[in-house]
Amino acid sequence: MTTRAKPRRTKAEQREETLGQILDAAEYLFGLRGLYGVTLKDVAVQAAVHTSLLHYYFADKKAMFDAVFARRAGVTAERRSVALDQYMAGLSGPPTVEGVLRAYLDTDLDLYMTGGDGWRNYAALGAQVAMAPEWGAKLFDTHFDPVVLKMIGLLRQALPDCPEEDIFWGYHFVTGVLVQTLARTGRIDVLSNGLCRSDDFDAIKARMARFLAFGFEGICADRAAERAKRSAAD
Repeated sequence: MTTRAKPRRTKAEQREETLGQILDAAEYLFGLRGLYGVTLKDVAVQAAVHTSLLHYYFADKKAMFDAVFARRAGVTAERRSVALDQYMAGLSGPPTVEGVLRAYLDTDLDLYMTGGDGWRNYAALGAQVAMAPEWGAKLFDTHFDPVVLKMIGLLRQALPDCPEEDIFWGYHFVTGVLVQTLARTGRIDVLSNGLCRSDDFDAIKARMARFLAFGFEGICADRAAERAKRSAAD
């Protein structure tokens, strides 16, 4: 019985594989040390390639960092956008705050929970980017504004009487919780003496959206009460 030889990879396929190898290595290192704690030589060693090859793919280290961030950003943004659309399509009435948040948050939690080391490394990278006030904010703006604004639009429908600034503040708190959670720093493990685990995404999913929904609804109710009190005083 003769065995067929595997088809030889094309040069384009070889280049794609090498690029993926480089991006994986850079993602891991940038997630650990941030943009400024990693050199091109570090990436080359981690990827087991010559440093000169990196210049074939990237103009400089920042271009490499941007490519690493963009590679998975499109995946997570698209998944959340689809989840929000599917949530709305299944409604027979107005959206709820918790329903919108579950579509937005649980979709990401599922992805990072089942996506393996690559997504875990990307979560650490995302935490690094979130802490970079200038260029980090621009990366988030570029890749995530459309899906964030879609979610905010749905929250407006769920909270039609809520001041718009409170909805934006609510999103600000949501994204902080999400970034911290996805980073899986182990902080809660230590604080709780092992009672809670930062990688227990099932426990997180059972609580996160509902907890944050109470925050949105509570703040908006407080503001409505303040407006009613002022109106009565006038």
